[in-house]
Amino acid sequence: MKHFKTPIIFIALVCCACLLALPQAHAGRAAFDVNKMADMSDFDPNNVVKPKGDTIKIGLVQMFSGAGAGNGQIYWLTCNWVAHDINKRGGILVDGKRKMVEFIKGDNKGKPADCKKAVERLILKDKVDILWGVSGSHLSDIISQAAKKYKIIYQNAIACSDFLMDAKHFNRYTFMTYSRTSSLGAAGAYYYGQRNKEKKFYILGQDYAFGHALADGFKEGLKKYFPAAQIVGEDYHPLFAKDFAPYVTKIQASGAEVIFTGDGNLLKTCRDLGVDIPILNVFVDEPNALHAVGVEGTKGLVNVTHYLYDLKTPERQKFFKTWNDLWQNKWKKPYNTHLYKFPSGSIAECVFSTYWLMSVIERAGSTDPEKIIKVWEGDEYETINGTVWKMRADDHTNVKDLFITEYVPPEQQKASMTIPPYHWYKGISFIGDIITIPSKYCTPTLDPALKGRANK
Repeated sequence: MKHFKTPIIFIALVCCACLLALPQAHAGRAAFDVNKMADMSDFDPNNVVKPKGDTIKIGLVQMFSGAGAGNGQIYWLTCNWVAHDINKRGGILVDGKRKMVEFIKGDNKGKPADCKKAVERLILKDKVDILWGVSGSHLSDIISQAAKKYKIIYQNAIACSDFLMDAKHFNRYTFMTYSRTSSLGAAGAYYYGQRNKEKKFYILGQDYAFGHALADGFKEGLKKYFPAAQIVGEDYHPLFAKDFAPYVTKIQASGAEVIFTGDGNLLKTCRDLGVDIPILNVFVDEPNALHAVGVEGTKGLVNVTHYLYDLKTPERQKFFKTWNDLWQNKWKKPYNTHLYKFPSGSIAECVFSTYWLMSVIERAGSTDPEKIIKVWEGDEYETINGTVWKMRADDHTNVKDLFITEYVPPEQQKASMTIPPYHWYKGISFIGDIITIPSKYCTPTLDPALKGRANK
């Protein structure tokens, strides 16, 4: 889903009495256990209760105003879901004291200058222990630089451009839990290489760091997995553009068989202008936008995403039901729209990656950056969907499986993907078969200058 960018927890093996400790599927690996989750029936993202006393303070750097304010709404929900759960369990024991978790807003307004101000306020005035963010790779770089300067842990849970973790930009205090552009692009290329049908691709992306990085990842993936493919056009549009007609006209003239994009705003213009070819995408999955074009307009979308799971197990059904019951019965605007109906895609990823952060803090027994680094480098975390996230020690990048799904009409969605009446949406085509792209085919690039860094 477009703004999402998330999720997972690593649980301690050292003490079965720990509040976050969970049964281990494999020795030495932390894992999320929905049966350890607190009663969430009183969670309301519109009425987050500030915990009392000394807290673990986490600065949530996001767009809470301006054109991208929807991003702030999303991640305020995901982060406080985790905080609410952890706090109801009794908090986390750090530095000899049990503390609750508190997220503090840092409004970057989508602008670099405001991002810098927000981060410095969080660090210097609010005295946060950890930074968490952010939509926009150009903004994430600013936070990462501050993390290095002030020696504070930064969880990059949303931005995904590869340059953020190259030798020039890497620092010991930043950990990237979100999927990187090289991984997302490679996954899409691998899928079409295996499919071996459509060969003509048109790339259209946003004209900023993420848009170009995603395109580069896809082009590199095609070279590796689908050398017979052709790029018949490549274009970039301004961020938050509203008029896509000129770009769509060029796509129509190119003979493209598939559009590749990371822009969720493109779909309606394409369909309105009669372009009905498949769109291989990252973030063309925001349910409110999908409803604007209906079942036929969304059929055949091919979504590359960070986090999907079928509902075959009782544990997954329980998590889905807990979330969806709150959406149906408690959450008010803006959290009562299609976007928040289910915990999937980037929303789910960010929920679980935040649980992972909580687990790392607990196992470190401290908010001391050096102790957190020691635990998180090389750590593994098993999520509710059965996949394992691995924090690559050399460049602090999450190496994991990715997922691809082709959207199908409601009547074609498999029962294993739904639990009536918690099925997907009736007014759009949505998640069909879930295809796992193993991490070995979508491993994020590692800058050669960082190889072996962690062992030096």
